[in-house]
Amino acid sequence: MIAELLPAAVTAYDTFADASGDVLFPEEQAVVARAVDKRRREFTTVRELARTAMAELGVAPAPLLPDRRGAPRWPEGLVGSMTHCDGYRAVAVARAADIHAVGIDAEPNLPLPEGVLDAVTVPAERARIAELGASHPEVAWDRLVFSLKETIFKAWFPRTRYELDFSEAEVTPVPEGAGAGTFGFALALEREGPDPRWLSAARGRWTTGDGVLVTALAVPRTTLPGQRRG
Repeated sequence: MIAELLPAAVTAYDTFADASGDVLFPEEQAVVARAVDKRRREFTTVRELARTAMAELGVAPAPLLPDRRGAPRWPEGLVGSMTHCDGYRAVAVARAADIHAVGIDAEPNLPLPEGVLDAVTVPAERARIAELGASHPEVAWDRLVFSLKETIFKAWFPRTRYELDFSEAEVTPVPEGAGAGTFGFALALEREGPDPRWLSAARGRWTTGDGVLVTALAVPRTTLPGQRRG
């Protein structure tokens, strides 16, 4: 699913099954030493997928440790993103010489828990969710909007180290065929920070299948690079 959403310069793998053995480096094992089994399986499987992608790019296996926000720290010269939800795991990796940033996310194709929608959307998004829900009820649009924002944040943060609030990104999902489409977005930073134009110029894609929503965004090197304001 995930590879279909990304350009050829991005190497992507996904799976609906967990890794069969413990493929972690000692440093990675320490991160999940006290984690519950579900968390350990997710952590292990996405790293197995990531090292498969790295090998395809000619990069030797290396520990992929999370930063303070949980994002993986990739070897020099690589950019990438990981995601997992119940029953699904995926990674996307590219050379930094080809891709500025990449973000992916996966969520169950189910409505958000009660009370979450207002916290993660702006009024214009809620209006679009209602319209799309009436015309395309097979997609959990509220959950999709949440996933699109997560994808944007995953592409944005490793490059800028600036944490976005949900209100600072407005997304516009566009259905294009059965259970799939594209999305555009606008970033409006409420505080001083990096120029968002390098990312806002990009356009992402999404799809559904096997009860999962999958979203992806890749920013090619031809996109306007960000400059700091202030």
